[in-house]
Amino acid sequence: MGIFSRLKTGFSFARRSARALRDHPRLAALPAVAGVAGLLYLAALWGVVLAVEPSPSQPLLVAALLALYFGSTLLASYFTAALMFCAKQVFDGEEPVIRDGLRAAGRNLGPLVAWAAISAVVGVVIRLIESNDSLPAKLVAAVFSVAWGVLTYFVLPVIVFENVGVFEMFSRSKETVQQTWGESLGAAGAVGLVTVALVFLGAFPGAVLLVAAPVPTPVSLVVLAIGVLLAGLVGQTLTGVAKTALYVYATEDETPAYFEGIDFGDDGNGGSGGFRGRLPGSGGIAGRKS
Repeated sequence: MGIFSRLKTGFSFARRSARALRDHPRLAALPAVAGVAGLLYLAALWGVVLAVEPSPSQPLLVAALLALYFGSTLLASYFTAALMFCAKQVFDGEEPVIRDGLRAAGRNLGPLVAWAAISAVVGVVIRLIESNDSLPAKLVAAVFSVAWGVLTYFVLPVIVFENVGVFEMFSRSKETVQQTWGESLGAAGAVGLVTVALVFLGAFPGAVLLVAAPVPTPVSLVVLAIGVLLAGLVGQTLTGVAKTALYVYATEDETPAYFEGIDFGDDGNGGSGGFRGRLPGSGGIAGRKS
């Protein structure tokens, strides 16, 4: 399956994910709460930094950056894990229950904290490398960032659906990426493009008001902000639903509801579509924590 076929499949993922969101709009509540919690955390953290030192020094800024990465990653991961659990309920033909998703994320709080801590350290290291103005440093940071994103693409569904330790979450994510690399790339790229398009559409009314007014008005700025935030919210939800569908297919070798008829693809050698069987040793989602 070529790159354009992968991208076409990715757009099918985005479209089917949108249908699931349309039928179950409560799924978007979890990313919405995550966004609000993240903003409150950012405001509180910055307030603490200024209270400790009105003119923050470099060490304090690095510590604040580490705390920012950790807290924001933990909040986003917690609510995304809950979203993925609810998405799996939808795939099973059930009505998604937000409370069940939050409980599932809470049962895996330890691995989520470990993931957030490791991700925070990696994020700060990448940012420090990027702060170097040399081209080689920026290239190293870019390669490192992409490799880290690929390696950890399925960390959250692995955490919420499997009984794994800190190190195993990364190996299981890597195995799942290797099994679904083309579909993962296509889905991520397509959902990303859809999100960008939604952001432009969401920003359009506010942008029109800004251009039409002699000077920027609070109303136009609010309309612009709301449009962009809503578009980002939809994009985050679609990403979580599509990623969960890929994970379910890779581990259970079954097509989730809403994704029937999609050619998941295999090695392109004329197979019937689909991955080459369940991941070895995965136990599938059936082995998740109850």
